[in-house]
Amino acid sequence: MSGLFDDFRSEFNKPNNTLVQLILVNTMVFLALLVLNLTLWMANRTGYYSLVTEQLAIPASIDAFLHKPWTLITYSFTHEKPFHILFNMLFLYWFGRLIDEYLGNRRLVGLYILGAIAGGVSYILIYNLVPLFQAEVSSSTMLGASAAAYSVAVGAATLLPNYTFHLLFFGPVRIKYIVFFFIVLSMAQSTGPNAGGELAHLGGAVMGFFFIKLLQNGTDLGRPIYWVMEGWQNLFRPKPPVKVSYRQRSSASTHATAYSSMAGGSSSVSMPDQDEIDSILDKISRSGYESLTKEEKQKLFRASQRN
Repeated sequence: MSGLFDDFRSEFNKPNNTLVQLILVNTMVFLALLVLNLTLWMANRTGYYSLVTEQLAIPASIDAFLHKPWTLITYSFTHEKPFHILFNMLFLYWFGRLIDEYLGNRRLVGLYILGAIAGGVSYILIYNLVPLFQAEVSSSTMLGASAAAYSVAVGAATLLPNYTFHLLFFGPVRIKYIVFFFIVLSMAQSTGPNAGGELAHLGGAVMGFFFIKLLQNGTDLGRPIYWVMEGWQNLFRPKPPVKVSYRQRSSASTHATAYSSMAGGSSSVSMPDQDEIDSILDKISRSGYESLTKEEKQKLFRASQRN
């Protein structure tokens, strides 16, 4: 079992592995709830399980949501049924790798989170504004990454409408038709027992479309998400140790010159600004300190002197 957790941790800690990280977070939450449910069932304390899921699921009631605003995000990482998480993660993987490849991992996370937010807001609005659902407001909650996955899928189809997937029994099919089929399927299921949830998926789909269209026009809706991500990463990113090394020279003047060069005393290396330092730290986190150029090492050293 420890080997399994080691594999999970190894995959999660790999750089530029955002798509797998999103899938792993969903999987770990699912497994944690599965174990908790089984444990409480064996202890005849099943009521405690619902207390946990209530803190993760987004409620349809506005008043209940205002007491648990974090559920606008947590619901999109929480699943209880095996086939629910299986479908969502496959959907996310198929289309998420296209977003990751063409737009980068930051925009994949931005699209996922914004899709989740759009789906959650749509869910609350539907239950509070549509008379058909208002009688069920107090008892309705939503779990699952469907809205976020739809956002990623529609985003990929908007960005690369003619990209083809090779489907079993069908052969190559353009992704715009695949996504269109699932949107129609979600609309058709909106008259069933999960009507509000199916309609909320469409909120994520709309977000995916506008995210890409606005991005193509130069407006990136994900900037607030990136800002939060960078702040979170910087909070836990250790500052690398700066080592000063130079060869022993026979001449004292040559010795001093070598130290001055390493310390950034040369006029050719200017005092770096914060953006340059962040870029250098990102490079260290990706490739290690040894990958820095001489100039980057000098800039990092000068910055350490300033601090």
